[in-house]
Amino acid sequence: MALTRDFRETTMERLAKKPSFRRAMLSEALNAMLDGEIDVGKSMLRDYVNGTIGFTKLAAEMNRSPKSLMRMLGPDGNPQAKNLFELVSVLQKHEGVRLELHTVKTAA
Repeated sequence: MALTRDFRETTMERLAKKPSFRRAMLSEALNAMLDGEIDVGKSMLRDYVNGTIGFTKLAAEMNRSPKSLMRMLGPDGNPQAKNLFELVSVLQKHEGVRLELHTVKTAA
């Protein structure tokens, strides 16, 4: 059987090398949360932070401790909206993007 690379390792490498992948992952993490998949979104944000800015730098920019941010995005974390939106704001600035919410009409 052929050896395969660890999914997390592959993700971290792509985050480090591909700006389009970083932007897509950040967007998908937030879309997951908007769709009610909070744990999926937090997990994706945690991976995004680990593969880009890192929790130490993120915490410094937010005037928080790295541990509190790790807990916030952890499996048992329950971030307040204020903290989550502040985190997203910092990540957008770091990435050089501004994410927008668009409404899509669904069938009734």
